[in-house]
Amino acid sequence: MLKLLTKHFWDVVARLILRNKIVILVGIILITVFFSTKWKNMRFTNTEANLLPDDHEVNLVYNNFLKVFGEEGNLIVLGVKDSTLLTVKNLNAWNNLAQTFKKYPEVETVVSIKDLQKLVKDTKNEKFKLEPFIKDSIKSFSEIEILENDLFNKYPFYDNFLFNKSSKTFRTAIYLKKDIVNTQARKLFIQNNLVPIIEDFETKTNLDIHVSGMPYIRTLNSQNIVDEIGLFVGAALLITSLIFFFFFRSFRATLISLLVVCIGVMWTLGILGLLNYEITVLTALIPPLIIVIGIPNCIFLINKYQHEVKLHGNKVKSLQRVITKVGNATLMTNVTTACGFATFILTESKLLKEFGVVASLSILAIFLLCLLIIPIIYTFLPYPKDRHLEHLNKRWIGGFVNWMVQMVKHNRIAIYSTSLILLILSIIGIYQIKISGSLIEDMPKKTEFFKDIRFFEKEFNGIMPLEFMIDTKRKNGVMKLSTLKRMDELQNLITEIPELSKPISVVDLVKYSKQAYYNGNTKFYQLPTSQENSFILSYAKNSSTKVDLLDNFVDSTGRYARITTFMKDIGTDKMERIEEDIQMKVNKLFPKDRYEVTMTGKAIVFQKGTTYLVKNLAISLSLAIILIALFMAYMFRSVKMIVISLIPNIIPLLVTAGLMGYLGVPIKPSTILVFSIAFGISVDDTIHFLAKYRQELQANNWKIKTSVYGALKETGVSMFYTSIVLFFGFSVFTISSFGGTVALGALVSATLLFAMLSNLLLLPSLLLSLERSIANKEVLKEPSINIIPDEDNDDDDLI
Repeated sequence: MLKLLTKHFWDVVARLILRNKIVILVGIILITVFFSTKWKNMRFTNTEANLLPDDHEVNLVYNNFLKVFGEEGNLIVLGVKDSTLLTVKNLNAWNNLAQTFKKYPEVETVVSIKDLQKLVKDTKNEKFKLEPFIKDSIKSFSEIEILENDLFNKYPFYDNFLFNKSSKTFRTAIYLKKDIVNTQARKLFIQNNLVPIIEDFETKTNLDIHVSGMPYIRTLNSQNIVDEIGLFVGAALLITSLIFFFFFRSFRATLISLLVVCIGVMWTLGILGLLNYEITVLTALIPPLIIVIGIPNCIFLINKYQHEVKLHGNKVKSLQRVITKVGNATLMTNVTTACGFATFILTESKLLKEFGVVASLSILAIFLLCLLIIPIIYTFLPYPKDRHLEHLNKRWIGGFVNWMVQMVKHNRIAIYSTSLILLILSIIGIYQIKISGSLIEDMPKKTEFFKDIRFFEKEFNGIMPLEFMIDTKRKNGVMKLSTLKRMDELQNLITEIPELSKPISVVDLVKYSKQAYYNGNTKFYQLPTSQENSFILSYAKNSSTKVDLLDNFVDSTGRYARITTFMKDIGTDKMERIEEDIQMKVNKLFPKDRYEVTMTGKAIVFQKGTTYLVKNLAISLSLAIILIALFMAYMFRSVKMIVISLIPNIIPLLVTAGLMGYLGVPIKPSTILVFSIAFGISVDDTIHFLAKYRQELQANNWKIKTSVYGALKETGVSMFYTSIVLFFGFSVFTISSFGGTVALGALVSATLLFAMLSNLLLLPSLLLSLERSIANKEVLKEPSINIIPDEDNDDDDLI
């Protein structure tokens, strides 16, 4: 009954499409125009990708820190390592460059060598006062020598902040206003003001300026992502159209396919704008994905049309059969692909949810466009020429199919042995996979800003902020000497960790105050004793000046203190070990009844997000497998067929995971996507093959061997075509400058190639080997959905 309803449904669909051509085309144009009006809502995200749910403990800790101290990633640093900087002309130019940025409203403060102040004891008035190292400008080389001696030998407070005395590298710190760090204003300031000013300075002085800091990195990195969207779309269109033309040798068919996928991309961008989603590193991949997934739809539909035209020469009947016989199969395969992406919606990550929503909706949209546009356009076009149908008789394709048939007939043991060996090797490789939570690992390695990241890592031990917040649980608890001593011990531990930079906190200011109290003697750069503390505090209270640099390291109530350090680009494993070591020290130093110490920062949030995603990978992939298994159970109504169909699709995933282990490709947000995407796409081949196999069984009186070989010959060509398109289509992502995108493209391509071979060799072999247990009407019951309608000789014109 359901089979008849399905057939009737597609007959009605074909009739509606072919009788309402103009109305449908006008409707598509109007919808496309509507979506194009939503493009204005598209914007690139101004915040970092947060992979954790909003209510996750790590996010709550980080947001609490921001509530107390405000945005922490507002620092841009300029660095120079050049002996010619220490000349009168260049040092003055360097200081003037810093002063230039102070006039911009986006800048909160700028700290350069010229801004550094000496804390000096005023005995007469019993207070501290500030005196600049450079009062006006440098006038002679002797002044530079004095300045060097002061900075490098007399004032350890400033060591490793604005200079590295061992390599004589200098830097300037630019603090942006915290309220613009996550807005478009940050991007405009960096692109329109910061970068041009620095380039002009380099031209005039011949000094090589290194620029870094999270606002700068994020801006240039996001611009690279935006630039690559156009590159991916263009490359995907080029490679898929070339392959399509190679298969069909028809400019007409190629142009129709390009038209369809281009409209699909326009709809995808419209969906992004309609939902007000930001363009992230993940959603930026969807437009080229739609091209890669849409072209196989076009191949199925156009190939069927040309096959029907060649068979009986009736164009109207051919188009009707394209819709009724291929439409259902294409719908099923697109639904399974969409399911692979839709599983991301069920995760708690906002980033993945948005990716899943847009990708799954876009896949269904491209199916609809293919089904509507291709048959309608062909009603207006003349019959295909003979040269357009030559590809249907390509001998080399026939040779490939015959090779597969021979392998399945005579070499099943070899197929099983190879599969088993690959499986064992893959499991070994899986145990070698590492997890990476690096913020910068996927950034383009050849860009200047990435080289600058490495420069600052080498000279100042990192640029990614790592924060410690100490809650003393009482007002003015930070300035208690016992608290300062505990903080000092924690800072000493941080200093000993090579992956972290020298920390800075209120402790350093207190030490500097004691040094100043003893007239600048460097041996007194230490915390005061309890007796000294009262004298030094009295001086500090009488002082009207303060060091702006440390304004933000104690909150207004004196309850919370902050220790800031910067972290090198390290893996999750190393970071977890560092975190454990620090936590052990914290537990000893800060009694929980009196203090609460939390470690946070953007780097921590990102790393914890990666770990969270890895834990959810199994859930996401399991959901994809369960959804598709239920889908196939509904279609084939056979548990045994579900098991047999899943084996050829799970093995390629394991092989890819094993390759990741052997090749040192870590699990990270970009590579996590591989498995659900590849599984959702590769299972399409299984559905096509099994649907045709069951049809062959009915036509051949339940003769297994004849049916398997028939299904292999019938579906082998289309599976080969689509797999080649998908392989080269996803390979487009390997031209990216982002390591994660390259890994995603290469891994999905490899997985789909393995999946094609698995579905063409292992699946038929399993069916033949298990013929006695599955080749009966009890196991292979009448399908709930007839994916490939039975061939008939019904010549009725539905039009």
